[in-house]
Amino acid sequence: MVLDAPGRKLRPARLPAPVPGRGQLLLRVLACGVCRTDLHLVDGELPEPKLPVIPGHEIVGEVVAAGPGALGFTPGQRAGVPWLGHSCGRCPWCREGRENLCNAPGFTGYTLDGGYAEHCLAEAAWCFALPASADPAETAPLLCAGLIGWRSLVMAGAARSIGLYGFGAAAHLLAQILRARGRTFMAFTRPGDVAAQAFARALGADWAGGSDEPPPERLDAAIVFAPEGGLVPVALRAVRKGGTVVLGGIHMSDIPSFPYRLLWEERVLRSVANLTRADGEAFLAEAAACKVRCSVQRYPLARANEALADLRAGRVQGAAVLVPPHGCS
Repeated sequence: MVLDAPGRKLRPARLPAPVPGRGQLLLRVLACGVCRTDLHLVDGELPEPKLPVIPGHEIVGEVVAAGPGALGFTPGQRAGVPWLGHSCGRCPWCREGRENLCNAPGFTGYTLDGGYAEHCLAEAAWCFALPASADPAETAPLLCAGLIGWRSLVMAGAARSIGLYGFGAAAHLLAQILRARGRTFMAFTRPGDVAAQAFARALGADWAGGSDEPPPERLDAAIVFAPEGGLVPVALRAVRKGGTVVLGGIHMSDIPSFPYRLLWEERVLRSVANLTRADGEAFLAEAAACKVRCSVQRYPLARANEALADLRAGRVQGAAVLVPPHGCS
């Protein structure tokens, strides 16, 4: 499925089979998650995408072939492909071990072709080895929603009570880790979304309500997954002195002005950008230890536009996942 220009629907296309170059793997796509970042791409909210481009960056694939110098994988092995698919290794950020801030990155499904396809290419150095026994569709959202939720949690520090603003793919995965580790969490959904609030309670939320409601008690930290800038002062108002508000999205509408008193008393406001490979390894290990399960709605690859529309309208509970014709059932 190909995006020719922002604002257009994806179109089905039959393209030549990709050939792996140096350091690359050719993967047969088994499942690809539909991330809110894909919506930002399609809706023209991300600057300068590669066009035309095949979206999709939560990819579970099976290695078909490896190019020269592609190490660590063999044909038939499962591999996961995340959003950040390349870093230069030379810029100051890469040299400091902060490859998520690389000056010359490559992003899967944005500046590099992604997984809304039957086959894709990925750099072996950026792929994660995955167990063959795991359900591909349930694993795919871990590769972005899970990873960015994990990095957001790390940025929140040792907070014991955490508010999750926007209870979608990332929040429902992170909620399971919070519950397994004995942390208190509260879920904030779109006002009136009682189904999402019930879903959050089923996953162990200590409280669930609309984002227009105050929590029953002040929070140590809040993580904002919803791309709504208006939630930033709301979250700041909800955290205690010295609390942290983490912005977990790649795109957000403009943050409105707010009085300094909401930030005062040593509250911290910070964003999360991409991930490092170390983040990925740590999160996948933690997800396995906590027996994290992803709630998915499966769509055939040909119905990618329908999946995006459902996500945009808030009709997806958990995560939407595309399955190619040869993928998982």
